[in-house]
Amino acid sequence: MIWLGFAVVAWIVGMAVNMALARRPAGRGAALAAPLVFGLTLIAVWEGVVRGLQINQVLLPAPSAIAARLVNSVDLLWVDFVQTVLKGALSGYVIGCGAAFLIALAIDRFPFLQRGLLPVGNFVAALPVIGMAPILVMWFGFDWQSKAAVVVVMVFFPMLVNTVQGLQASDAMQRDLMRTYAAGYWRTLLKLRLPAAMPFIFNGLKIGTTLALIGAIVAEFFGSPVKGMGFRISTSVGQLALDLVWAEIVVAALAGSAFYGLMAMAEKTVTFWHPSQRK
Repeated sequence: MIWLGFAVVAWIVGMAVNMALARRPAGRGAALAAPLVFGLTLIAVWEGVVRGLQINQVLLPAPSAIAARLVNSVDLLWVDFVQTVLKGALSGYVIGCGAAFLIALAIDRFPFLQRGLLPVGNFVAALPVIGMAPILVMWFGFDWQSKAAVVVVMVFFPMLVNTVQGLQASDAMQRDLMRTYAAGYWRTLLKLRLPAAMPFIFNGLKIGTTLALIGAIVAEFFGSPVKGMGFRISTSVGQLALDLVWAEIVVAALAGSAFYGLMAMAEKTVTFWHPSQRK
């Protein structure tokens, strides 16, 4: 009962603090504090409920058990992080987004490609990753290259569609103005159309950050060397080491959030002029 009381008190205190933050003027401090307080409240309630109801650790480990596993398995988690995130997800993300950007430029330069490539891209995007992953693992082997290939397939189409749409974002009057300056296609592209497309491009990049990590982890379920987040999750579930599974999930969540945050910071720096970035 003590732990259940702790959970109730934590929820009430967290709710009161968040209500107080909501009444304060908008600012960076309040914007950072609100999700932090809410997250800590959920962790405290989780801990109290698990311990108060004596839930089996196999079904749902307590946050304290997950934290202990994180501290005691740093070396193992780092090896998995390098294999999945730095090798598989990041390399596939760069290749997929880079290729999509270049093909979007080709589609913009030669409109007939739009009628041929975009329907094919729609078809590829509709393919389930759980069906493509085993095939790509057979083609590219069991190391990180096959995971990068899965990531390329997942991030390519969102990046392509957003870039093509962004390159069409400038209006007719702006393009007419560039023509009055005798600007050709490439100068207009560099000076007008690419800057106007940046919010769309960053939208595709941010979508790709989450898809890349999901694709790399799922691909490891279908074949991997004895390391990687997906491999560790699948084997740890079989061993009933659920605290290690949750530790891998925490690392993946932190990596994905950091990756998305970096893209959001880059977007804010590059597109500071856009209305969405103004306060």
